[in-house]
Amino acid sequence: MSFTSVSSFTTSLFVPSKCSSLPNQKRRLIQCSLGGTVVEPKATAASEPLLLNAVRGQDVERPPVWLMRQAGRYMKSYQIICEKYPSFRERSENVDLVVEISLQPWNVFQPDGVILFSDILTPLSGMNIPFDIVKGKGPIIFDPIATAGDVDQVREFSPEESVPYVGEALTILHKEVDNKAAVLGFVGAPFTLASYVVEGGSSKNFTKIKRLAFSQPKVLHSLLQKFATSMTKYIRYQADNGAQAVQIFDSWATELSPVDFEEFSLPYLKQIVDAVKLTHPDLPLILYASGSGGLLERLALTGVDVVSLDWTVDMAEGRRRLGHDIAVQGNVDPGVLFGSKEFITNRIHDTVTKAGKGKHILNLGHGIKVGTPEENVAHFIEVAKAISFDP
Repeated sequence: MSFTSVSSFTTSLFVPSKCSSLPNQKRRLIQCSLGGTVVEPKATAASEPLLLNAVRGQDVERPPVWLMRQAGRYMKSYQIICEKYPSFRERSENVDLVVEISLQPWNVFQPDGVILFSDILTPLSGMNIPFDIVKGKGPIIFDPIATAGDVDQVREFSPEESVPYVGEALTILHKEVDNKAAVLGFVGAPFTLASYVVEGGSSKNFTKIKRLAFSQPKVLHSLLQKFATSMTKYIRYQADNGAQAVQIFDSWATELSPVDFEEFSLPYLKQIVDAVKLTHPDLPLILYASGSGGLLERLALTGVDVVSLDWTVDMAEGRRRLGHDIAVQGNVDPGVLFGSKEFITNRIHDTVTKAGKGKHILNLGHGIKVGTPEENVAHFIEVAKAISFDP
């Protein structure tokens, strides 16, 4: 494997054209050259995105790259939108805003994956679980679940009825990106969603969800089953509307001991994967759980196509433990993006070398941190796209 240089990244930066002032709906129907001449979209379809080819084990010239929390608070363009639309739910539940925000990093950095701007809690309202995401506080569940009666009030999710804007946004993104990158959807895993709704929001100690798990396991299992059925529907819905891969976030599963993970998380993740593969056998599914070093082998048992490693696991060790039949994603420490460009370059090369050729998606081991310099994100993508595998 060798690392070759490419021309300056500035050539791939987004340059506003004379059509940038057109209404969104019109911009979606035409393409504009830098000179401002309106041209019709080409009818020829692009080849399969690099990310999909890598996951499927095909020969690729380099590892595909995208970053978790790719669209968000580190970007000045996103901060401007936040000033105009301060409510996170408004930004994530409005089709035009979702599309615009999702495309912000695509227009600037041209990653190999374009992920939907949304939140894992987005389905909750449609499940009769009122919530909000408050700046400075995070998620707030207004009526936390504590009893069997509370679980009975939880409805199974119907994405077509509850979140039609997600499907509309994915359809538009798929057309906009036009297979130059893979469009990614995502969902929350049952245990992580249950943790939020039982704890009433984010938690440090997870005492409420563990009290429920260890004192009333049947109640928790009932809730987990509703989430498993609902998230299966949600993944299928996203795939049917343009998502070419879907990432499952089980952020809080690593708060469980291995034996408890096997009872309260693994069966429901496997159930989701098995059910989705029945209807969408070619849809790549990615599983991410932060702090998952103690559970790697169990994550692979879910049947997902890709396990996303956080930065606390050495990539070479993760490869050995998971085996080469499964793809891996990650796992550069997000803090590296605060370092020098030389430091960032070295860490990328170290990660890619340890991952080896094929079945690797270069990514961070967690989401981009607030305050990360945009120029360092640009450098990360530039270096990644300059990598060349030996024939």
